[in-house]
Amino acid sequence: MTSPADRLQAVRDRIAAAARAAGRDPAAVRLLAVSKTWPAGAVRELAALGQADFGENRAQELTGKAAALADLPLRWHFIGQLQRNKAAAVARLGAVVHSVDRLSLARALARVGVGTGRPVEVFLQVDLGGPEGELAARGGAHPAEVPALADAVAAEEGLVLRGLMAVAPRGAAPGPAFARLAALAERVRADHPEARDLSAGMSADLEEAVAAGSTLLRVGTALFGTRPLASGQDESHQSHGSQQPG
Repeated sequence: MTSPADRLQAVRDRIAAAARAAGRDPAAVRLLAVSKTWPAGAVRELAALGQADFGENRAQELTGKAAALADLPLRWHFIGQLQRNKAAAVARLGAVVHSVDRLSLARALARVGVGTGRPVEVFLQVDLGGPEGELAARGGAHPAEVPALADAVAAEEGLVLRGLMAVAPRGAAPGPAFARLAALAERVRADHPEARDLSAGMSADLEEAVAAGSTLLRVGTALFGTRPLASGQDESHQSHGSQQPG
């Protein structure tokens, strides 16, 4: 058994090595610890080691942990499927939302951003397809729809467009999918220079994501260990909701 400190250092070492191999500055790649299903105490342990960004995929779990850890200077991220009726609770926490895939959700978040005077930072989730290229396997907007969605989100007063997010397809090499995502991100940045970030890469494929230009890695298992899963789920569901792997 390894300690939280050992696991965190091992992930940091992997990120640094991947960045150097890609000719990138390791400091340009940030680590998001996916704390889904783990207790607040596990988050507190990593926070004591200098980890500040944590991701959850269920609104109730996010709000509960944020309340339990309110004494810590953490940055929360929401990385699962978000229903409009839960959008306000997530946005009021100041969480960065990685899974905006439709305009109706974006507008629900924007209303909170306007009302609080604190714009909500969002990523647009892109569907990179499934093992045979079919869409809707991992959730997200169709790639062809993303530029128009980016235009609409960028125009909302209560939102800040951070960039794109995606999950690599199951049963396929992640590199080509991440390359497609990076090309789409470059297209979006041409019109929206503020959308500088790319949220991609998890425990199993972070090296490929870094090579493709990811700036934010969503890592759960490599930091916390294997989490108990509900029947019918697989370990790749670590960074999304029940409909999505991660």
